[in-house]
Amino acid sequence: MSVYCSSLSLLFIIVNYVCRKTKEIFNFFIKSNPVTNELVVDVKPKEVSIALLEDKQLVELQKEGNNTAFNVGNIYLGRIKKIMPGLNACFVDVGYEKEAFLHYLDLGEKFSSANKYVKQVLSNKKKLNPISKAPIMPTLPKEGSISDYLEVGQEVVVQIVKEPISTKGPRLTTELSFAGRYLVLMPFDDKISVSQKIKSSEERARLKQLLMSITPKNFGVIVRTVAEGKRVAELDAELKVLLKRWDDAMLKVQKATKFPTLIYEETSRAVGMLRDLFNPDFEHIYVNDEAEYNEIKDYVSIIAPEKAGIVKLYKGELPIYDNFGVTKQIKSSFGRTISYKSGAYLIIEHTEALHVVDVNSGNRTKTNNQETTALEVNLGAADELARQLRLRDMGGIIVVDFIDMALAEDRQKLYERMCANMQKDRARHKILPLSKFGLMQITRQRVRPVLDIDTMETCPTCFGKGKIRPSILFTDSLESKIDYLVNKVKITKFSLHIHPYVAAYVNKGLLSIKRQWQMKYGFSIGVIPDQSLAFLQYKFYDKKGEEIDMQEKQDA
Repeated sequence: MSVYCSSLSLLFIIVNYVCRKTKEIFNFFIKSNPVTNELVVDVKPKEVSIALLEDKQLVELQKEGNNTAFNVGNIYLGRIKKIMPGLNACFVDVGYEKEAFLHYLDLGEKFSSANKYVKQVLSNKKKLNPISKAPIMPTLPKEGSISDYLEVGQEVVVQIVKEPISTKGPRLTTELSFAGRYLVLMPFDDKISVSQKIKSSEERARLKQLLMSITPKNFGVIVRTVAEGKRVAELDAELKVLLKRWDDAMLKVQKATKFPTLIYEETSRAVGMLRDLFNPDFEHIYVNDEAEYNEIKDYVSIIAPEKAGIVKLYKGELPIYDNFGVTKQIKSSFGRTISYKSGAYLIIEHTEALHVVDVNSGNRTKTNNQETTALEVNLGAADELARQLRLRDMGGIIVVDFIDMALAEDRQKLYERMCANMQKDRARHKILPLSKFGLMQITRQRVRPVLDIDTMETCPTCFGKGKIRPSILFTDSLESKIDYLVNKVKITKFSLHIHPYVAAYVNKGLLSIKRQWQMKYGFSIGVIPDQSLAFLQYKFYDKKGEEIDMQEKQDA
């Protein structure tokens, strides 16, 4: 008996040891693996949207209509429409319905030199003088008047720094910049600046000396953080690309016959995000459009040839966002109320002046230690709020009403947690500690309208009337539309997108409704479950991926 007990004790010791070591190895593995990033690009006929996932969690979402022409970074040859001496600013026609705004302080110190060069380019249509031979004029005084330098009807080269927001037109500057992965080229500037995030003084000196030796006259350069440790060949190659962009823009100015005209277009939104975000932790970039796929792959091949293989063309039947779980996260992450854990939730209100966020503990189990509960809820709110700011691209002033905490160390812990979470945010921001009223104030750079997605679904069958046809007849209605497409319109290859629940019903059984349709109307008919659709909503798409309008008034 004693031998048996001893053996059992030994077995427990061994199992204990193995479990402990396994846990240590697991923890080491988790800590040693950094956050993995994935980019999912959804190209549709009317818009392109890009989702950035960190460890499968949606953290950034950007949407751009295919007809959108006013992206931050675009450069125009515009025309002055109105001078406003009281504002010390002017309004410029760049082709947008609302005239763009240009303030005197956005002209920049080198405006006189740049403006004279542009006038020379416009006057000489045969020869383009290099910028290195352009005369340098005196710098603009900080407290001058815009009417002394610009007049109505004058042509001026401007760059968009803020997209149109609400009723306001684009915000402009005449201090042009051409952004690359490692460098930002600044015409008519003679400074070489190095990112403050590069801490090593030796590396900063190396980069500054290197760029001074290869940068042409009358150009300045900002060295970005990702240039740290890069060789001269890599930096020189990108500098030549940026210089060519400047030359191409000036050629368009020289040949311009109408005003306004676009002379430089910023790279596509997907490539622009890649330029700012790309790092060795990117594991996959999925694209569902071949043209966009080739553009992204070419760009990655230039900046990181060894990572070109991570760009993949998605050819699955499911919508790309459904396949990677993005659609569900969009529906749960937008809206007025956001739940995050243990029943706690945020209420986010948007106003013209600021954004207000209220933190609520929800239906949590009551505990004796309210301070501990408040700290736990507030720390979770700080995690979710940092994600929401990036996801919605909220800018301006954000006021957060956290749950009151009595202990100063808990308030400091919350402030530090918020600061740590916001380190991943690329937008310039500033966070103030909690005030006496328990409010935290955050300011965040705003260059685009806040992304506000309505997650409420309008009934596609009654349009708010409250009465619909019997739902059991829904599949009969779909079949009649399929019959019309095949036998009347003569479209034989198309796909039908329906809600996943309805798709499961249509695909049910060995001789499913889908199989019956295919046997009757042709096997080129596909049925695709689509999470973005409401319960009895449907959409038809042809073989090119373009929607076929089959909605009829009698459906309502």
